[in-house]
Amino acid sequence: MTKYEDLIKQKEKNKEPADIDALAKKYKMNVMDVKHLKDKVSHLEEDLHSKEYWEKPDYKFLVEENLNLRRKITELEQEVLETKLDNKKLAQQISTMMERMRDANF
Repeated sequence: MTKYEDLIKQKEKNKEPADIDALAKKYKMNVMDVKHLKDKVSHLEEDLHSKEYWEKPDYKFLVEENLNLRRKITELEQEVLETKLDNKKLAQQISTMMERMRDANF
């Protein structure tokens, strides 16, 4: 069997390829470091695939809906503040009118 066939069989069995030693020697690293880096790369690839939902239409719809709701909340909060300010002004006007009526002995 050739080295290529060995690599194919090892990949089919989902084992570590035999070239890890060669990689470690090439980059002057420990074999465990090379395995750790390969694991890290595979973990990052899994994370990348799990985050693909960000591009899906459902996610985009939810983001847009969230923004719309936040805008609506801001509008309603502003409306409440304006109403409270108007109520204070009306209360002041009413008290001023009552004082005028008292002064006029009405």
